[in-house]
Amino acid sequence: QYATSSAYLCNSLMVFEALHRLGSRADRLLLYPKEMDLHVANSTDRDSQLLVMARDRFGVRLVPVEVQKVRSEKKDRKDETWDSSITKFLAFNQTDYDRILHFDSDVTVLKHMDELFLLPRAQVAMMRAYWQLPNLRTLTSLFILLEPSELELGRLMEVASGRKENEYDMEILDRVYRDSAMVLPHQFYGLLSGEFRSRDHEHFLGNDYEVWDPERVLGEASLVHFSDWPLPKPWIQWPGTLVSQMVPKCKDVGGITNCRDKDIWLKLYSDFRQRRKVGQAGFPPFGWNSLADLEVQDICALLPAPAPDWPLGRMYNENARVTT
Repeated sequence: QYATSSAYLCNSLMVFEALHRLGSRADRLLLYPKEMDLHVANSTDRDSQLLVMARDRFGVRLVPVEVQKVRSEKKDRKDETWDSSITKFLAFNQTDYDRILHFDSDVTVLKHMDELFLLPRAQVAMMRAYWQLPNLRTLTSLFILLEPSELELGRLMEVASGRKENEYDMEILDRVYRDSAMVLPHQFYGLLSGEFRSRDHEHFLGNDYEVWDPERVLGEASLVHFSDWPLPKPWIQWPGTLVSQMVPKCKDVGGITNCRDKDIWLKLYSDFRQRRKVGQAGFPPFGWNSLADLEVQDICALLPAPAPDWPLGRMYNENARVTT
């Protein structure tokens, strides 16, 4: 994991809690801004609290780094969103390890995924951005199994230094590895929350004959990535009067109302918010019963960011990219 802000630091801690709870045996590694420290100055020092909790409770190895940024001549909302995304390239610099699994932190982790470390060797293993099919066959930066290499890091940073205006981490990784990456199955490691809002699941399923079964799809997934553009991420306040436009619609199936997609989608978001609000200890997704055993409350209770204007002034089409 890497974190460049308080919000994403909290998300990373939620990922580490899930991996710990699910029995992952792999080391846990967090790259965080060197400006943050481990001295908890007071009860409101969230960054330090989260770092210390990651280290002491979940055995996370903490690595301070200089946040890497790309700059463009025209700064806008979109560029600010992706500006520090190439910080994830620093995972290639962690040469103490033979392999590193990096995935974005705006997810709900459902399985530990240790099996990926047993795959045949490859410089990188990534997934196709299935939501771009069939027009594009782009690799997504959402999920990367990589072999650390200083040479590969230098290669990526060189490409980043000469990037085009609209190229960020995903586009750079695709340009470098599109012809050599091992391709992982997105059905298990790249499920988007937005898939439960889709009317056509052919690109996700990989065929036009399979029947969409949302419970089975969720049960087979190792994680769910929150991606419902232009709806903000789950830690950002939603424009309440307009959320109804984005909620999956119930379907009429043989005269029976089917709200399975809607129920799963709403549960994914409510589960994430609940765990983020009250902390992580003792909260398996989709299965908590009581707050009585919670050891640390409100450790992640950062104030939610205000919602952006709806619709956004400059729509950056989610169909063209996965958010980080």
